[in-house]
Formats: sequence, structure tokens, C-alpha cells
Amino acid sequence: MDRTAADSRLIAITSGPPPATIADVLGLMQKIDGLLPTGDGLKWFNLLYMMVTQNVDSSPPQGGWENPAWLTRLDVVFAGYYFSAILNWLNSPASVPSSWQALFETRYRPGIERIQFALAGMNAHINHDLALALLQTDTELNLTPGKTSPEHDDFERVNGILEAVLPQALEFLATGVLGELAQDTGKIGKLLAIWDVGAARDLAWDFADHLRCLTGITRDSALAAQDQVTGVLGRSLLLAV
Repeated sequence: MDRTAADSRLIAITSGPPPATIADVLGLMQKIDGLLPTGDGLKWFNLLYMMVTQNVDSSPPQGGWENPAWLTRLDVVFAGYYFSAILNWLNSPASVPSSWQALFETRYRPGIERIQFALAGMNAHINHDLALALLQTDTELNLTPGKTSPEHDDFERVNGILEAVLPQALEFLATGVLGELAQDTGKIGKLLAIWDVGAARDLAWDFADHLRCLTGITRDSALAAQDQVTGVLGRSLLLAV
């Protein structure tokens, strides 16, 4: 299948009704994974995202989550930003945040390893989208969680799961998915030294709190500045050697 045909099918996958459950989210990710060829860098972010989503969904903390309804809704809303970014890129590239452009514009560029694509996608999704997803979820559920709230406790527990799972997931990508030749796994440590998932998520929580206090041009300016910084970081991850 050529790139144009694949992108047409990708539009069809991401233009349906927004996901309502974690199962819906994983179903869309599985369709994307089945569609994209190994030479498409988006495949590797999508696969990493699917792996960590499955892990969080199947590994609740002992005693369960404190507010599972909030966490599930956050996960679904958050994933929706990813699917929307894909659809917007394919329909109107100029409308897509710089954060995501860094990944999408290099999807087929040779010399970039799978783990770089995967982390560039996580950078865009967490540093740009997570604060917005937090605000949307809190608005829908009429909540304003603070740092001592059950919701923040669940958020931090997810951080712990991701910090434990991410290095293993990246190594899985780097050492040969689908029977392909192994890549240099020494780059994983270097990339994780540049980009820390727990720190990024904590900053997203703080940025969401900051955005609650802003309106109009001030809010737009804060979002634009965050987007530019995230885009620069994404490009540095893709160019890292």
C-alpha cells in the first residue's frame, strides 16, 4: 500500500466517533498499528502508546485507584487529542501544533530510530496535550483536583507505572519488533536522560493549574509558548545521536 492510500485509511480510522472507553482507545490504536508500515515513524509512537496504555489499564495499584472514573475519563480524553492530531495533520498540516509537526513531518525520514520516533510522540502528547486533557476532564466532571487530592495520587501512581515500564518498552521497540534486525539500544539511556516521563507529566499537571488562571490572549500566549518549546524538544529527540 502506498503512502497516499495508507493516509486515506488513517483518515477513516481517526475521523469516526471519539472513543468513549479504554477499549475503544486500544481498538483504534490496534487499527493504526495494523495499517502503518514499519518505515513509518508514527507506527513506533503508536505502538509504544498502546503498550503503556495496556499496562496501566491492566496494572492497578494494590487496593485499586482512588478515583477510577476520573482516571479512565482522563485517559480517554487524552488519547482523543492524539487521534485528532493525526486527523488534523492529514487534512490541514498547518493547523497542527508545532509539538506534533516535529513527529509528523519526519515520519518517513531515514536515519531516525524507532525509539526516537516513540519518544518524540510522547513528548508532543504529554508536554502539549496532557494539560489540556486534564482541564477538559476536570471540567466535564466538575472537579478541581489539588496536589493532595485522590486524583493527583492516582496521577502520581500512573507516573510510577510509566517510569517502570517505559525503558522496557523502548528496549522492546529497539531490539527488533516483527523479527527485524536489532538496533543500538545504547541510545535508550541517552534519550531518557534528555526526556523524563515522570517530570514531563508533573509539569503538565502544573501547567494545567497555571492555565486555569488565564483567559484570552494571555492563555493563548502561554499555550503557544509551551507548544514552541515542546516542538524544539521533539526535534532534538529526533536528531539525537
